[in-house]
Amino acid sequence: MPNRKPKVIVTRKLPDSVETRMRELFDTELNISDEPLTRKALIDAVGRCDVLASTITDTIDATLIEKAGERLKLIANFGAGVDHIDVAAANARGIQVTNTPGVLTDDTADLTLTLLMATLRRVIEGANAVQAGEFTGWAPTWMLGRRLAGKRLGIIGMGRIGTAVARRARAFGLQIHYHNRKPVSSRVADELEATYWDSLDQMMARMDIISVHSPHTPATYHLLSARRLKLMPAHAVLINTARGEIIDEQALADMLAEGRLAGAGLDVFEHEPRINPKLLKQPNAVLLPHMGSATVEARVDMGEKVIINIKTWMDGHRPPDRVLQQML
Repeated sequence: MPNRKPKVIVTRKLPDSVETRMRELFDTELNISDEPLTRKALIDAVGRCDVLASTITDTIDATLIEKAGERLKLIANFGAGVDHIDVAAANARGIQVTNTPGVLTDDTADLTLTLLMATLRRVIEGANAVQAGEFTGWAPTWMLGRRLAGKRLGIIGMGRIGTAVARRARAFGLQIHYHNRKPVSSRVADELEATYWDSLDQMMARMDIISVHSPHTPATYHLLSARRLKLMPAHAVLINTARGEIIDEQALADMLAEGRLAGAGLDVFEHEPRINPKLLKQPNAVLLPHMGSATVEARVDMGEKVIINIKTWMDGHRPPDRVLQQML
């Protein structure tokens, strides 16, 4: 890397403190309007920058990477997920890809528990009833939800976030079950009193709550297919703060509408930002606008990781959060 400041193009509005620091360190071009870049604008950006500071709203596929100029050597993603980036195509062109893992674990785990409680206790339905003037006083059988303590929670994907969710869930008295590519360490399993299931089908058929924490990869697309969703007991609820593509959203909406599933708490959607219209009509669906990492602290920490990755690359070293195809 030459001594000049690298040209960095940031595709979305980032926290002010992060943008200010980036302007100090790099030749930085910001997105003041915060509108997602059009395809044409992305092509222009990769043609004239050294570093593209991307976000999940940017589709960086092989076709786009083919149009990149010789200067582009780093895609520093603002976010942990990189399923919107063709990492193999980038690496083939000598372009490194980095992400921002670890800094949103607590915030996403907190929101998962928020969705879990809101769904089981029908919090949004109750709040909407009050707003609509339907509350006429306490009644023994009105707006009944489900108790958390004693319920079986099945976690799909026991990585950083899944484990953080399990720790929080234990405090509410839930029993921890999980499906993962391999069991967690005996220390973690003992701490959480967690039960491992090598069969996802068997676990789903026995849980009161399923919470999704897997990455989106070709292997996890529609991992929760219509067939698998039908394995869940009718009293169960489904929580997803991972990636919308993991669940067959149409099948889920159908099951909620037909009363074959008690509820769903979703922060992500299959065709985001579009949401299945049928899903929007279900009173037992708690729907949030992809806000798992939406805390000031998380977004600033993510920005700091982007800066560290760019600065490390700029200094001629391997960025600490480099993503390789074999890692996906």
